Amino acid sequence: MPGMGSGLSADNQTIVSAFKEALLHEGLIVLVILGLAALAWQALRFVESRRLAQGPSAPATTGTPATPASGVLDRAPWAGLVPAMPEAAGRRLLRVGFGCLWLFDGFLQAQPAMPLGMATSVIEPTAATSPAWVQHVADAGTTVWSFHPIAAATSAVWIQLGIGLWLIVAPRGNWSRLAGVAAGAWGAVVWVFGEAFGGIFAPGLSWLFGAPGAVVFYVFAGVLVAVPERWWASPRLGRAVLAVMGGFFAVMALLQAWPGRGFWVGRDGLRLGSLATMVQQMATTPQPRFLVSWLRAFETFDATHGFAVNLFVVVALGLLGLGFLSLGTHPRALRGAVVASSALCLANWVLVQDLGFLGGVGTDPNSMVPMAVLITAGYLAVARVPVPAEAVQPAGAFARAEEAEARQAGAPAGWRPAWGQLWREGLASWRDAVASHPGYLGRSVVAVGAVGIVTLGAAPMALASINPNAAPIIAQATDGTPGTADYVPRDFHLVDQFGRPVSLASLRGKTVAITFLDPVCTNECPVIAQEFKQADTMLGSLRSRVELVGVVANPVYHAVAFVDAFDRQEGLQHVANWLYLTGSLPALAETWSEFGVQVQYLPSGSMIGHSEVAYVIGPHGRVRLSLDDDPGPATQASRSSFAVTLAQGIREVARGQVAGRTAPA
Repeated sequence: MPGMGSGLSADNQTIVSAFKEALLHEGLIVLVILGLAALAWQALRFVESRRLAQGPSAPATTGTPATPASGVLDRAPWAGLVPAMPEAAGRRLLRVGFGCLWLFDGFLQAQPAMPLGMATSVIEPTAATSPAWVQHVADAGTTVWSFHPIAAATSAVWIQLGIGLWLIVAPRGNWSRLAGVAAGAWGAVVWVFGEAFGGIFAPGLSWLFGAPGAVVFYVFAGVLVAVPERWWASPRLGRAVLAVMGGFFAVMALLQAWPGRGFWVGRDGLRLGSLATMVQQMATTPQPRFLVSWLRAFETFDATHGFAVNLFVVVALGLLGLGFLSLGTHPRALRGAVVASSALCLANWVLVQDLGFLGGVGTDPNSMVPMAVLITAGYLAVARVPVPAEAVQPAGAFARAEEAEARQAGAPAGWRPAWGQLWREGLASWRDAVASHPGYLGRSVVAVGAVGIVTLGAAPMALASINPNAAPIIAQATDGTPGTADYVPRDFHLVDQFGRPVSLASLRGKTVAITFLDPVCTNECPVIAQEFKQADTMLGSLRSRVELVGVVANPVYHAVAFVDAFDRQEGLQHVANWLYLTGSLPALAETWSEFGVQVQYLPSGSMIGHSEVAYVIGPHGRVRLSLDDDPGPATQASRSSFAVTLAQGIREVARGQVAGRTAPA
């Protein structure tokens, strides 16, 4: 019977079970990746220990120089992997701190409510108050997630876990910088499609609520990790970071002080101000009782002293902005500003943002924690400059030595080492790194494993983003799995939308998908008709061997004129393999009975209720599949998902891949 509007809840067991199963299977792949990394590490350690046990190899004898390869660079492929100085303290804090944040966010993405809750509870509400063009951009992310909830949710888990691991294990060199690039790139994608540009184009923008979006700071940190490490050798980069944060605080202070935005008023009659309303909403999130009591207390305080609270926030943000902009050359004074900003961030994180990750669909701890880490890293870059360079063979030294030796042997001008010699230089540099830093080898191998984990997540996400059809799991969550059958139904004798006689026997030789529709229905039946139409477009060349059939399910309005009007309304009159059948009431009733379809008047007689079911009949006239075609929530994703399920069922029956032996109930 009609059931449209019964949307899928975030804890739908079909989706949750599929999500957990996918995470389990892909988790086994991750274990294999890490296992292979461990084996590679042990093998490389064994080879290197054998080399060291045998002593240094004899120098190569000079002779005729190798023929230079066309376009050969004078630097080895591994040049730059081995840095010439230790990692700066500020960079280390950014790398490890945001690596831990990415790991935490990845674990949050594994919450059971994420497949169905991310689009409806996170992306859509975030974009709801933004301009139409922002909503249009965010809709792209919503569509991918809602069409492919399992693939998107699992991909987000592995991408973020992989990025976090990559940042933590790759402390220096190109591996580390590439980790920063990956973090910045993924953060930008999340900020645009997942946070709707952090709400910066929406009204009510406020530092208290997380503007300009937490992921902005992830992107900023990724860029800082990706820049050349020599930039961290002076305090200038740290001053630039603090100056940017100072300008940000100044702008946020101005926005917070702007009149008419509801922050200066704690309560206006029965209406709460903007801040008190936000805190009240956060207090309804499932969380420990002591946090609820803190939020309720702060809500009451702000409702009573709204002007004073906002004045404090404006002054604090303004002073911090001025401090970070003007104290770049005074580390001791900066320390006080860093401590003050961290305390302010902590208070806002607890009392307003409510830790950010509670409620089952929280994707990160919001903006205060990454902001505090970024500010502290900027301070460390000013106060703690890296020590002088280590005694590591500079990149290119081996190649230059080879070049000088070759010229002494009479090599022509412009000669450069061939590719094999370049690899020898890279190998020598790598061995120097291993000898001076034993942990470098293990970290490099684990970094390769982390790249594999990121790829494991990125590949399905990329495929999902270009697949216009929804995953069948959505239809299964709404209507269950299609059932198999194997019986020959009694023949019927009806007429199509053109008044021509049609019988089931006349359709032998073709695969038939049959359903039951009310021609005057205005809610569910048009959706089912469009699902059949969409499934038809997915069949490709198979359409010539398939017949889509609708049978009237209305004991009152069953004339051919109503059938024809329905077809025109739904654009079915141009679908060559579509038949909408009707006939006399006895003939229709006999057909309904044969296929187990109940048709009845609903209360007050305003509508006709009927079973929403579809069957797929093979070319030999045997029913092979039965499907519940209740439209459920009737979203774009659920419509596409049922169309995919129906098209797959038709293909399987047409190819003889369904061999059920279940009789109809």
